[in-house]
Amino acid sequence: MPLFEPRVIASALRVLVGGELARYHTAEVSEVQRFENELSRFLDVRHTLAVNSGTSALICTLVGCGVGPGDEVIVPAYTWVATAAAPLAVGAVPVLAEINWTLTIDPEDIRKKISPHTKAIIVVHILNVVCDMDAILKIAQEHNLIVIEDACQAVGVTYRGKRCGSMGDAGAFSFNVLKNIQAGEGGAVLTNSKRTYSRAVMYHDVGSYIREGRGDITEPMFCGQNYRMTNLAAAILRPQLVRLDKKLALRRKRRHYWLDKLSGRFGERIKVSPHNDPDSAVALTVSFDDPEEARAFGSQRGVARLYDTGRHVYTNWESIRSGVTAHPGMDPYSWASRDVRIREDSCPTTLEILKRTCEIKFFPEVPMMVYRRIVGRTKR
Repeated sequence: MPLFEPRVIASALRVLVGGELARYHTAEVSEVQRFENELSRFLDVRHTLAVNSGTSALICTLVGCGVGPGDEVIVPAYTWVATAAAPLAVGAVPVLAEINWTLTIDPEDIRKKISPHTKAIIVVHILNVVCDMDAILKIAQEHNLIVIEDACQAVGVTYRGKRCGSMGDAGAFSFNVLKNIQAGEGGAVLTNSKRTYSRAVMYHDVGSYIREGRGDITEPMFCGQNYRMTNLAAAILRPQLVRLDKKLALRRKRRHYWLDKLSGRFGERIKVSPHNDPDSAVALTVSFDDPEEARAFGSQRGVARLYDTGRHVYTNWESIRSGVTAHPGMDPYSWASRDVRIREDSCPTTLEILKRTCEIKFFPEVPMMVYRRIVGRTKR
């Protein structure tokens, strides 16, 4: 839904005219608190904390769950760099795991990467594609590990009837310009744990000690940062949340439209990628036996070979792979129990999958008549 949709504009204008832009400088219930309450009901989670970005949400979630210096956090090799950067921000060490053909973290490789120092797993529902949560939660239970869902790219999406971000110990959303609902920037922490929520609240607001009715009085106060969301961002998001399921339904309809096309003129050379919950799928990726065929197919409008998008491929995470931190004394790798630095060959299976897989874009904001023309120009 475009941000210039009338309901969004009206909601933003109401805050601008009122002049109450900050959640803690509002005469009555803030827009941010209203958005948190509505998002909690939408997801069926007890606690939601709105923050200023998806990265902030991941960091606050790790702090909330008690992850810290020396802890190992397993992350997938295909994700936005923030998933791996967030553990470093709290002194923990990211450990890469392979993805499988669903494009999500491979449960079997999770098992291989667990060590005595593993504290948590961050699973990523990337491109609106859901992880195998049943298998992941079983592994976590067996090894007493925390599961954090990076659902930044899957806001509102479901896995077997449950919303992404609501199944693990905690979840994180992003609301930047590329997400299912957007406010330029923004994020949210999601959890059913009072303690996790209370710790995240303290960390997201350096002034939390002066706020009334926030956090758990049994949790010792500690110093935080400033990751607060503004009332203006919340006002932009609230009308979009109301329409989110309709937007996802449109994505599901376009997936079926493409599946019909793939079963017809595109033939057997293009394989539909497996999905962990196909009945609820709102995204579509396809694979090829030959990486060059995938590259050629992905060069067209409306599709993209995942390896060529670059930004989400671990080999391009220069800021992490360099091992350089803002100060040498802040390098978590220096006190890690083993050498888990990210290298070019850390996850070869992931690179092979990405070279042979293309995302099909659905453009839910584009009218179906226009979308049919885009699809009609796609060549195999």
